[in-house]
Amino acid sequence: MISLNNISMRYGSKVLFDNVSLRVAGKDRVSLVGSNGAGKSTLLKVIAGLITSDAGEVAISKHTTVGYLPQEGIHFLGKTLYDEVYSSAGDINKIQEEMRQIETEMGEFEDTASDEFMDLINEYGELQERFQMLDGFRLKSKIEKILIGLGFFESDFTRMTNEFSGGWQMRIALAKLLLVNPSILLLDEPTNHLDIESLIWVENYLMNYQGAIVLVSHDRSFLDNITERTVEISLGNVTEYSGNYTFYKTEKEIRKELQENQFYNQQNYLRQQEKFIERFRYKASKAKAVQSRIKLLDKVDWIEIEDEEATVSFNFPPATHSGKTSIELTRVTKSYDNVNNVLENIDLIIGRGEKIVLFGVNGAGKSTLTRIISGHEKINSGEVKLGHLAEIKFYAQNQAEELNPELTVLETMEQAASGEIAKNLRTILGSFLFRGDDVFKKVKVLSGGEKSRLALAKMLIEPSNFLVLDEPTNHLDMRSKEVLMNALKKYNGTVLIVSHDREFIDGIVDKVIEVKNKKIKTFIGNATEYLKEKEKEFLKGETSRKKSSFEKPVSESKSKPDRKSEKENKSARKEINKKIEPVKKEIKTIEESIANLESEIAKTEKIMISEDFYKGNYNVVDVTNKYNSLKEKLKNVYSLWEKKTEILNELENKLNNQTINHE
Repeated sequence: MISLNNISMRYGSKVLFDNVSLRVAGKDRVSLVGSNGAGKSTLLKVIAGLITSDAGEVAISKHTTVGYLPQEGIHFLGKTLYDEVYSSAGDINKIQEEMRQIETEMGEFEDTASDEFMDLINEYGELQERFQMLDGFRLKSKIEKILIGLGFFESDFTRMTNEFSGGWQMRIALAKLLLVNPSILLLDEPTNHLDIESLIWVENYLMNYQGAIVLVSHDRSFLDNITERTVEISLGNVTEYSGNYTFYKTEKEIRKELQENQFYNQQNYLRQQEKFIERFRYKASKAKAVQSRIKLLDKVDWIEIEDEEATVSFNFPPATHSGKTSIELTRVTKSYDNVNNVLENIDLIIGRGEKIVLFGVNGAGKSTLTRIISGHEKINSGEVKLGHLAEIKFYAQNQAEELNPELTVLETMEQAASGEIAKNLRTILGSFLFRGDDVFKKVKVLSGGEKSRLALAKMLIEPSNFLVLDEPTNHLDMRSKEVLMNALKKYNGTVLIVSHDREFIDGIVDKVIEVKNKKIKTFIGNATEYLKEKEKEFLKGETSRKKSSFEKPVSESKSKPDRKSEKENKSARKEINKKIEPVKKEIKTIEESIANLESEIAKTEKIMISEDFYKGNYNVVDVTNKYNSLKEKLKNVYSLWEKKTEILNELENKLNNQTINHE
């Protein structure tokens, strides 16, 4: 469907990736992983055709459609929510009209065995397949299902799109993509603007998606549940792993250990050869042997070990002393403009040392509650009582926007620092990936992720005993999130978090507070236990909605060519079956070749990591060449397997269509 051939891309002197080859077809589920700035979003844009690579080509098959969702920057105007989403399905009406025209033309044919009639049959079948793939028979119900799944209410359907905020705008864009149902979905951080319930819905939807998906996300649970292949972009190199994110992490450690063993064995071999060359360099009797060793070393493919990429590494200052209660809310009510309460009669006590996550749909009042607790939002009625000696530090979603754009990174920190900590600002910034001259950059030239890291670093330098964090991981990569999670685990103060990143919060919290219908509800336990209960509720409700909102296809749309005889159908199916069997046999033979090659590679790797490999018991050059040759053969055989599998899928789809037409 899509093939990337030797794609290279650089920005200035930085190589993002070099000679990347990647194939996406059928129902592939691929994740792109790597640190911020590694080039994941750039590669997605190259695949989507939005930017052109410096070298290489992107080949897209004729009938492949591509849908792309960026991280941010989409804004819709001038239509209602429903009409905006409906507009993305413009092809459906066109396809339906073409089908009706063909039906009329077929009705006028007398010779149903003619080539012209069969051409119409084939064209009609392709249109019907496309119409069915677009869910044309159930368009209205599908639009409603997608919008409700993404967290919109029915009352939102008639609202103008310009009334929705940035996060909801991205949901509209996602709704339009899902309705169009492209052959390949390219999704760049699709969970950033979702609440936990919408995230669960999207996850289930994508798990059952009939096309291919290429995904960038920092939500490990999301990646594990959806993807089956992982492509890592690191230091200009691209490495593919045949499993989800957890498999990738495990396999990467195995490969790293293998590479290190090979490296150290090779270095020992190098030292031995250099020692021999140095010892006998000037002895005429050994001149031939010395030259032979020198030539041998020139032919060796030397192994290099990549340095580990820098990561955020820090610990929060020890929590200052405080009373047993961090904060207490009594009958707190909050509304904006004195209408439509967001929160109503909230009673809440948070004790010292508790670690809590706030869950709830977007707009339920989670962020409002964090701002009330942190003192950034006034209430309409009730009482908010801060605990004895409680000191709150607040990290908001828009914290980065509050930074002074004219200050440098270092000046931003200096303004907030005092005492001994002011002497260590460069070290602190270094742990947040601001190294060397980076600290002299002005805030206004930083990327969104860099601003978020700076805002987080700034928050750290004053001691506290109560952290209130609203979506702290949105702009952190996997490594940064892991280090922040570990720091929060060790932190001995109180923590209140708003986040939908399941793995992150599950490693920290021991209590869940759900904000729903202007009230709050407490669940004692970790995030996973709570989410399992919520997912059961969600799936139960989804089943009920399916039963009540199912629409029968319009009989007119289901009309089939009535002049195609049963005999012709049977003959067509027989011909397709004749083509299927040889392809299946070819695939079986190819799979046997793959198994044999993988076995040979495993044996060769065992030799290469053995201590005897560089002690003269093996011809290093021959074994290394054999290993590289086997890897290249395996790559080619896999490519052939993918082509044959795609052919088989197309034949089986044709057979299914013939069966449907026959019935």
